[in-house]
Amino acid sequence: MSLHETIDWSDFEKVELRVGTIIDVKIFENAKKPAYQIWADFGPFGIKKSSAQITYHYQVEELIGKQIIGVINFKPKQIAQFMSEFLVTGFADESGHIVLSEPHKKVPNGSKLI
Repeated sequence: MSLHETIDWSDFEKVELRVGTIIDVKIFENAKKPAYQIWADFGPFGIKKSSAQITYHYQVEELIGKQIIGVINFKPKQIAQFMSEFLVTGFADESGHIVLSEPHKKVPNGSKLI
């Protein structure tokens, strides 16, 4: 039994995993679970906003200036009264709390994960 579904390279190429720098963060007051509203600069792709349930490991102040990896080509998604324009990526720790995926060294905003 396979643990995962295999895809073709062309499927992976469709996913726009890009680096953005967080430029603003607000507590998402209307979210059902604790979350932040995040604005990130994706360079040539512009400033995009998203909602992220990352309040367990991260404080607002430490997120500003942090580079993250986001999927920028999903359709926008309405979350409460907020339109999310990209998917913040991360991994669940042992307790299920999200740890952000981020480049180890600074790279240009908009760089594609390859």
